[in-house]
Amino acid sequence: MGLIGEVLMLPFAPVRGSAWAVRQVLAEAERIYYDPATVRAELARLEEQLDAGEITEEEFDRREDELLDRLETSR
Repeated sequence: MGLIGEVLMLPFAPVRGSAWAVRQVLAEAERIYYDPATVRAELARLEEQLDAGEITEEEFDRREDELLDRLETSR
């Protein structure tokens, strides 16, 4: 894009800047969500909840499957 194009797009600069910020936040959230260390920590908390009787075996199985899917996706 040349100088004229930049001048014409100048009124849209705040929108472009906001879109960039949203993309950055989304990328960081996905990185944390799929981080293997985060998933392992959540699996450990889940097992603690099961041992403490806070959740049922069925709930544990369902949530464990979701976490293992996330772990597999991250690889």
